[in-house]
Amino acid sequence: MKRVYLTGLFTVFSLVLLAQKPDLNNSNTPVPVDAPKERPVDGYFKKNNIEEAKATPFAYIREADVMYSKRVWREIDLREKMNATYASPKARLIDIIMEGIKSGEMTAYDAVSTKDDPNGDAFSTVLKPDQVMSKFADSVLIPDFNANGEQVGSHMAVGEFNPDSVVKFQIKEDWIFDKNRSVFEPRIVGIAPMVKIKAAGQDLGEQPAFWIYYPNARHLFATKGVVTRSNDATGLSYDDIFLKRLFSSYIVKESNPEDLRIKDYAQGIDKLYESERVKKEILDYEHDLWSY
Repeated sequence: MKRVYLTGLFTVFSLVLLAQKPDLNNSNTPVPVDAPKERPVDGYFKKNNIEEAKATPFAYIREADVMYSKRVWREIDLREKMNATYASPKARLIDIIMEGIKSGEMTAYDAVSTKDDPNGDAFSTVLKPDQVMSKFADSVLIPDFNANGEQVGSHMAVGEFNPDSVVKFQIKEDWIFDKNRSVFEPRIVGIAPMVKIKAAGQDLGEQPAFWIYYPNARHLFATKGVVTRSNDATGLSYDDIFLKRLFSSYIVKESNPEDLRIKDYAQGIDKLYESERVKKEILDYEHDLWSY
């Protein structure tokens, strides 16, 4: 009986070993020239935790439970050291957004103001991928030639898009106090890459090129890992760093009856002071909710 037990245990142990995946660290089998072209693993373990990740659903909020809500618009400058992650050539934020739009996994909304959408950030008009590209690249004149090599005309085409030209993003978010959960938290509503606008030879400054509705984009952001200087195995996705607020930003607008931006009533360093005032006002509200 003991011999049968040991034999069965040895069989189970052997099957477990055979079922394990091959150890990539000790592989010494050369790849034949005529073998199927399969790329080897770039490293000693497969990095698929983030690729197979799913966005964690937000907690449901009832309107009746919202005691306080404040909408703010803030800008992220990728030239700041803390925001270098968002501009990394290995995992650039604008590249992820553009690839998502081209593949249909992400929807872009026009940022042009209309009668029903004065601010252009209400996600009212959907843009096609070619319309999105035209927001970044300047149009160029391309000559048309016939079979004999003679120029017969010309046409306008969208120039090449340079991802390094996008150095700022604008975020629209709501700060909400949910009395049901006793939680005061920010919820990102939309993200917009910024582009320089020129009209009639005048520089109108940087404006949102288009808007991405963040709740619908989380499924894609959750599968895109970020790159940092300190550790290659961060285990963080773009959805994680947005939720954890791992970025440096400054407020450019708060909801107000006149619908004014900070730069509409403050100039120079006063814009920074006003941005800090709005930030402190929001934090003070949370502080005053509790007594210590």
